[in-house]
Amino acid sequence: MELNKRTVLWIVFAISLIVLWNNWMVANGKQSLFSPAPPTAQVAQQQTKPSDVPAAPQPGATAVPAGVPGAAPAAAAPSTQRITITTDVVKADIDTLGGVIKRLELLKFADEIDKTKNKVLFNVGGNSVYLGQTGLVGSTPAGVMPNHATPFVARPLTRGADGTVQLVMDAEQGGVRLTKTFTFRKGDYVIGIRHDVTNLTAAPVQPSLYLQLQHDGNKPATDSWFMPSYTGPTLYTEEDKYQKLTFEDIEKGKADHATKANNGWVAISQHFFVSAFIPADKAQREIFTKKIATNLYAIGTIQPLGTVAPGATVSNDTRLYSGPQDEQTLETIAPGLELVKDYGMLTIIAKPIFWVMTHLHSLLGNWGWTIVALTVLIKLAFFPLSAAGYRSMAKMRVVTPKMQAIRERYKNDPQKMQQATMELYKTEKINPLGGCLPILVQMPVFFALYWVLQASVEMRGAPWILWIDDLTRPDPYFILPIIYAVSMYITTKLNPQPTDPVQAKMMLFMPLAFSVVFFFFPSGLVLYWVVNNILSIAQQWVITKKFETGAAK
Repeated sequence: MELNKRTVLWIVFAISLIVLWNNWMVANGKQSLFSPAPPTAQVAQQQTKPSDVPAAPQPGATAVPAGVPGAAPAAAAPSTQRITITTDVVKADIDTLGGVIKRLELLKFADEIDKTKNKVLFNVGGNSVYLGQTGLVGSTPAGVMPNHATPFVARPLTRGADGTVQLVMDAEQGGVRLTKTFTFRKGDYVIGIRHDVTNLTAAPVQPSLYLQLQHDGNKPATDSWFMPSYTGPTLYTEEDKYQKLTFEDIEKGKADHATKANNGWVAISQHFFVSAFIPADKAQREIFTKKIATNLYAIGTIQPLGTVAPGATVSNDTRLYSGPQDEQTLETIAPGLELVKDYGMLTIIAKPIFWVMTHLHSLLGNWGWTIVALTVLIKLAFFPLSAAGYRSMAKMRVVTPKMQAIRERYKNDPQKMQQATMELYKTEKINPLGGCLPILVQMPVFFALYWVLQASVEMRGAPWILWIDDLTRPDPYFILPIIYAVSMYITTKLNPQPTDPVQAKMMLFMPLAFSVVFFFFPSGLVLYWVVNNILSIAQQWVITKKFETGAAK
């Protein structure tokens, strides 16, 4: 029975490896070990074909809308112009070819690899593609309607006294005029996009508006085996709730998801950031995912705009959020958008932990000290339970000589040895499982904090002290894992020592095994465990000395 605590420690170690393996599988497009199979029975059949949305234009040419009658390739590449709009939080380059945001730079966030540069979301370069595109699906006798492959003409920028910047672009094609109005606001990652569709023909037209996010299927350059991250399409509807897809499923045609709704949003989510199209609410739309080209995929919506009479204009307002996964901000933008900040299967624990951390941070101003304070609060919350467990271990440490004598006396009779051991526990009022409780109660907190550190952009790049310059990344000099190994060694010495020499060596090996794994964990998580171990050592040492002194008397 004295092996129970050691067994639990090995279980914790094994579960840590399982969680890491699960993260690696998810990051590589596999089904999570802890996720149910995606819903299939309630998914509606998509009526509008994704092929109706034009493909991406190739450099130097205009794309031919696939599946749209009357489309013809352009004879020559149209002239293009990039217009740069800068606010206090974003810098956007909008191309007049298609009215597409070709580059979006976040001015408040540094790049993961080159800290001297800003984080870039929308961009096209090399084999990387990340774009948000809008346009019309439909045709008239004069041809196809304007889309993201159509040349637009930009009007002069207008600036408001409140810091608002507005860009208006016009295009005419197929007897239809499409006017796009981009609105950027100070301190806001939401870009307003209004589409005004005017029928210039003599007959009614029935346009549909598409909103499409394109992304390549490349793995993030900063991913590692121990710290993978998710990049892929996500969506939300009131009926089907939050759904998370993979590029691999789209490639294989297995991306099951909601296909009809009159609410919700579609997005490309990645580590710490998200870009989401939020169509007008209470407007029916089709939701699609598709493969556009080799290693290029899309998620989007197609929304019918109704019948537009000759000379009439119909308007549609859309929002595009492209920025950090700030939970409090996302909650105010659209229902369910905060779910892109994915805490995994321990959301019910992780969300309260992060709520407490935000309040502590407002007082302390440093996320490292916030983790230290959180650890102290958790330790205080579980103090009575931990004390009970440590008392049981202290008693077992005191009666270890008696247990060894029982082993020697009944070494050839395991049944009598077990009976005698249980009688000793009963006489000395020892709970052999008590030593497991301090570890078991902290396991959910440990893994929930792991997900909080993995998902919280607020802690991205947040320093603690000295060498720790990013709590979401591993300790660059492995100092915290080494301190953790030392604390584990001390803890092992305070625990009842196994009588079997092989088991004793295994217990000495465990601190080394855990510390090696922690080399690859976020330094903030290792900081939590180091502080927790130090507090546990102090508590366990006081209780152990108390019982040993009492036994000596």
